[in-house]
Amino acid sequence: MEIIKNYDLKKLNTFGVSAQTKFFVELNNENDLKELFDSTEFKNNEKLFLGGGSNVLFTKDFDGIVVLNKLKGIEIIEENSENVLIRSMGGENWNDLVNFVVDREYWGIENLALIPGTVGASPVQNIGAYGVEIKDTLENVEVYEIETGEKKVFKKDECEFGYRSSIFKTKFKEKYFISAVFLKLNKKEKKNIDYKVLMEYLEENKIEVKSSKDISNAISAIRKNKLPDPVLMGNAGSFFKNIYVDKNKAEEIKLKYTDVPLFEENERIKIPSGWLIEKCGWKGHRVGNVGIHEKQALVLVNYGGATGKEIKDFSEQIINSVNDKFGLILEREVNLI
Repeated sequence: MEIIKNYDLKKLNTFGVSAQTKFFVELNNENDLKELFDSTEFKNNEKLFLGGGSNVLFTKDFDGIVVLNKLKGIEIIEENSENVLIRSMGGENWNDLVNFVVDREYWGIENLALIPGTVGASPVQNIGAYGVEIKDTLENVEVYEIETGEKKVFKKDECEFGYRSSIFKTKFKEKYFISAVFLKLNKKEKKNIDYKVLMEYLEENKIEVKSSKDISNAISAIRKNKLPDPVLMGNAGSFFKNIYVDKNKAEEIKLKYTDVPLFEENERIKIPSGWLIEKCGWKGHRVGNVGIHEKQALVLVNYGGATGKEIKDFSEQIINSVNDKFGLILEREVNLI
């Protein structure tokens, strides 16, 4: 394990923003954690754990130590005729885990195909897409307490999962390092194809779902068509969370904007933030090196050379615009550093 001074993080965040960190270390072995936690660089500095860098925006240099999670390994822990329990190390690429699962014809996370980032980040955000969230299959989260180095296991019901949130993002933010995730998956067919965009794609392309891979392939195609590749154009996927309102607010907006898409979920009404942003005229709009993607209003892009502060300032213009027009406040899904 080597701790490097003054490291450029440009290649480690999908926005492609240049930012220096005072110290940097790549973690490839779980046994290195004790050495890392005992080091003076770790003890005496602010800490940031990075995975795929797909959910962060560096608005300035980081005056601390960045730890890159590169812990690898996927294994089947136990199985029976109906289910299989899989343990994946936190440094694994999320989509590699999805492919591992669908190649073996297991069901449960196929709707989460092609979500950028690492496995370790998935419970923090309670990642979700196309009608599925990670909490639907998660059993346990294996962690190390940063203060003590003690290894612990959080059961699903201890994680306090919410919409794009968990205890690791709220109460225990920056308190634990996630080393591994346990998922309980189905061996028998349990498909979820009710999400409108997915249903339409399957119907238009005359795809009969016979395996979980059919769904992951369909969702991968949908995502590739509407989302820019971070390798070609810096972005962090969906920059804003969707908005949830009560029925009175939804009806108020519906009276003025009859085309507003409304989705009832657990007695709350979801309004897609992409629709709100597009209605304010931002979709495809560009200011200098920053803009909104022409196909997806939720995605902010770095056309090249943008600083994190430029992207943050641009996002604030959008937040103010939506608030002025609808009286709703957008919340960033991306973490500002």
